[in-house]
Amino acid sequence: MSAITNPYLSNVAGFARLVREGRRLPLGGIRAAPLPSRAVDAPRAMIFSPHPDDESIQGGLALRLQREAGFEVINVAVTLGSNKARQAGRLAEIKEACLYLGFGLLEAAPGGLEKVNPRRRTEDAAGWQNMVAAIADLLARYRPKVVFFPHDKDWNSTHEGVHYLMADALQKAGEFECWTVENEFWGQMVDPNLMVELSETEVADLMAAISFHVGEVRRNPYHLLLPPWMQDNVRRGGELVGGQGGAAPDFAFATLYRLRRWHGGQFERFYHGGRNLPSSANAGTLFEQV
Repeated sequence: MSAITNPYLSNVAGFARLVREGRRLPLGGIRAAPLPSRAVDAPRAMIFSPHPDDESIQGGLALRLQREAGFEVINVAVTLGSNKARQAGRLAEIKEACLYLGFGLLEAAPGGLEKVNPRRRTEDAAGWQNMVAAIADLLARYRPKVVFFPHDKDWNSTHEGVHYLMADALQKAGEFECWTVENEFWGQMVDPNLMVELSETEVADLMAAISFHVGEVRRNPYHLLLPPWMQDNVRRGGELVGGQGGAAPDFAFATLYRLRRWHGGQFERFYHGGRNLPSSANAGTLFEQV
């Protein structure tokens, strides 16, 4: 009697093989592609990253804005991690990753902010307000059109802390208005309203950028798992963004976001339902609404 062959076995084995082969790929040291030209008065997007590497993990929409709509993208390193011995190394790594992606880089404070978490917000009001003032000053100085930061339930205490830090800084910034793009990594959003398709080239560029964070990916090669994570985003986004029971779009890779507007001193959902942004559409059209 002949053995029964599972037709999916070779498919699964292919995924495992790619991860094994990926461990032999270089970490960092990859030459960046030439940057697209940008107007002097180009709109600006700012990514407020809880840790070095978040700019690359969550940078898909920002990368598309840079390449398709001529945005200037600036990554703000809110912290350099809690391990003092690694902070200088992580700063060097994030400089290389941002250079590769063509993102500008700022530190929220020399050496990064410390103890950015919800607990400090309630237990050390004075220290928290000093950090809020530093972020509000960056918003006032650079006037970004789009601001990226984690959502409020992203599990990691620093990710959640950065969410509340941004909410307080936006409030402190007074009349300042912008579009806000909340992202997820550790904890999934229950109500994302935007799914952004990423091309194979864009995903590969994000993986390469993450690989510059050598000290982190040597202990955990999470850059190699970025593609399946983005494939799972398509599965989730097909229903969470597209609607329960709806057909998933024909995307291979995507990231999920919560898109809102900071208007009148509060977050505002300025459209109903969810949106899918395919690679065929210019990402800048998301922010052309009044």
